[in-house]
Amino acid sequence: MPALAGKTYFNYGGQGPLPTPSLEAITASWRTIQELGPFTGAVWPFIERETSRVRRALAALCGVSPSRLALTENVSSGCLLPLWGLPWQPGDELLIGDCEHPGVVAGCRELARRQGLELAVLPVQQLCLGTPAAELDGAVLASLERRLRPNTRLVVLSHLLWNTGSLMPIAAVAERLAAHPRQPWLLVDAAQSLGSLPVSEAAAAADIYAFTGHKWCCGPEGLGGVALSERILEQGQPTLIGWRSLRSETEATSPWHRDARRFEVATSCVPLASGLATSLELLAAEGSEAERLGRIRAGSGRLWEGLQALPGVHTLLEEPPPAGLVSFQLEGPGPQAVVQALGERQIWIRSLADPTCLRACTHITTTDAEVDRLLEALADLG
Repeated sequence: MPALAGKTYFNYGGQGPLPTPSLEAITASWRTIQELGPFTGAVWPFIERETSRVRRALAALCGVSPSRLALTENVSSGCLLPLWGLPWQPGDELLIGDCEHPGVVAGCRELARRQGLELAVLPVQQLCLGTPAAELDGAVLASLERRLRPNTRLVVLSHLLWNTGSLMPIAAVAERLAAHPRQPWLLVDAAQSLGSLPVSEAAAAADIYAFTGHKWCCGPEGLGGVALSERILEQGQPTLIGWRSLRSETEATSPWHRDARRFEVATSCVPLASGLATSLELLAAEGSEAERLGRIRAGSGRLWEGLQALPGVHTLLEEPPPAGLVSFQLEGPGPQAVVQALGERQIWIRSLADPTCLRACTHITTTDAEVDRLLEALADLG
């Protein structure tokens, strides 16, 4: 990974570095397309092969058939394109977790404004900060139970919270919503989960499970996907319309694709598919999802334990994190000043605003020496 040379990198939750074989796959794909001719009869089998290759790989990770997997640019488009195409009625309620990413929340707020929907908050942040891990699932479900109303039509909840690093019981939430009289849809932001932990149970249970390839999958930016439930495919209509949405791309009167491709729009960058598929293959070669999570947790656990020994440092979670996100607060200099000071040492973490904290991410590429280097630097700053 060229991006890791000469630096200590803990920002996998923002963007994962691209492995050299993936970068080479992208450039080779560009070259092949140009050699075949970018709009010739010879190029289409290659394009179909590369897009099918990445679609099958992502669908397998999500535990769904490829027909339920749409390729998107990022998490936001994966969440909002299906969401905006659902049959809303004025007065429907959107119940949104209080740890959701601003991009998804903003899209839900605008949808509510246009459609005359109601917004409500599902409190989970304080539960994450004060509930033992063994009791968190029950606490989240109890909070959901208290906030559900007869007009609740959608619940928005991330799989792995981007700020606290807590794991949400997505399958159990889906089961509870199925028992609600209106069977609300469940939208899951999976930006921090795909590539960092096993996701098939959650992805298969959610209605909209949207993710990106450029974070924990260490693929190129600009390509992600969304796993959709059968009822979303039955009820949802495309939001942005393009030739890829159509069953017959040469006929304007053509019906939509019956499967998840109805939520794909138009021309996309095929070499990105070659790069992401290669990154996924490289990850698979490092072990199963459970094995890789064990390595990720070893790094995050080492960091969490080390932070407990530093004066003036408070980790958001009272126990080692369930995956690779470690969020903490440091007395003294503000978070952005800490990020800048560490960056001058070529140690890269990030600051978050809600709650105000610092976040460091460990992946399978993170070494014990790198964790210790971060801890030593933080001790110096303290």
